[in-house]
Amino acid sequence: MKTVVGVFFGGKSVEHEVSIISALQVINAIDKEKYDVIPIYITKENRFFSSELLLKIDIYKDMKELEKKCDEVYFTHENFQMIVNKKEGAFKKVLGKIDVVFPVVHGLNVEDGTLQGFLEMYNIPYVGCDVCASAVGMNKIIFKKVLEASNIPVIEYSEIYAKNFEEDENKVLEEIKSKLSYPIILKPANLGSSVGIKIVKNDDEFFEGVRFVLEFTDKILVERCVTNLREINSAILGDCTEVLVSELEEPLKQDEFLSFKDKYMSEQGGAKGSKTSSGMASLTRKIPADLEESEKNLILELSKKVFKILDCAGVARIDYIIDEDSKKIYVNEINTIPGSISFYLWEPKGISFDELCDRLIRIAIKRAGRREKIIYSNDVNLLSMHSKK
Repeated sequence: MKTVVGVFFGGKSVEHEVSIISALQVINAIDKEKYDVIPIYITKENRFFSSELLLKIDIYKDMKELEKKCDEVYFTHENFQMIVNKKEGAFKKVLGKIDVVFPVVHGLNVEDGTLQGFLEMYNIPYVGCDVCASAVGMNKIIFKKVLEASNIPVIEYSEIYAKNFEEDENKVLEEIKSKLSYPIILKPANLGSSVGIKIVKNDDEFFEGVRFVLEFTDKILVERCVTNLREINSAILGDCTEVLVSELEEPLKQDEFLSFKDKYMSEQGGAKGSKTSSGMASLTRKIPADLEESEKNLILELSKKVFKILDCAGVARIDYIIDEDSKKIYVNEINTIPGSISFYLWEPKGISFDELCDRLIRIAIKRAGRREKIIYSNDVNLLSMHSKK
């Protein structure tokens, strides 16, 4: 009997469409000889839909048509399976039973531990990082604080909270200038795919930039802007027992930083079976990155350390910045569910996309097996032991 994999994607996130692209790539790559796949699409209103029609990119162009043609579903669970149900009048119809969930979601409200917590409640094995690692990985400010505490090199930074800026803009400016000098870069603390990022070079641009970024978040990470830089990425695969590091890449950017347009608006090909951008896989890049042996070894070592510090699982991508003036290497951020699952970084290592998906599913099932042995609650009902008066 085949293992049934539920691929969850979409969600209430500015990276919603990126998630769709990545999910279709994963669904196409999963070995259908070993696994059956049930696609579960999460709308921007957090409604769940399932249908074979979700495998076609064109269905997402008209949401009203999608909701008419696909089944809206809800979930129950039994015996470590997630039951996919459809309402039919006063009754329900079981559409399928999921053995393991493969989340292919990006951004706030889904990748940040929200979906992972939902799946934990259903006692269902799922691919990727758990709630804690996902939450820390999504929050750039907390991520930096964790790395600092572990003596991992990060770029000098500060933070801005919306409430403080609204109360006294000039005070916030002075606090930032006491720690950092222009140019500085403003980033939403909890978004990915380079959404909402601004580089500012003077006070006027600072105020304008903060107001812009606060449209996407209520917490801003402020960093020294490395003007002469190279960006290097590595992917990590494994869990607490074994960690592998992929080939290293250097993505090539068109703007001052690697923008959303660079990553996802490319016209260089499409996802297998679709006429859409192939996401991160379409980005122009150097693989392997042209690095000194000492630089490569340091990045490989840091990747393993960061993955273990956060107690990650599955596949993650860690992005680095090399300051070409000082030759220092900094950990920039982690993507706990990277675009395209970073399959293109594993192929040079001899791990095909379908094998990568297989490994991720097996890691998820293995972790669930370990957790079954842990005692989370007391079987004794203490309330039943309370004497009646």
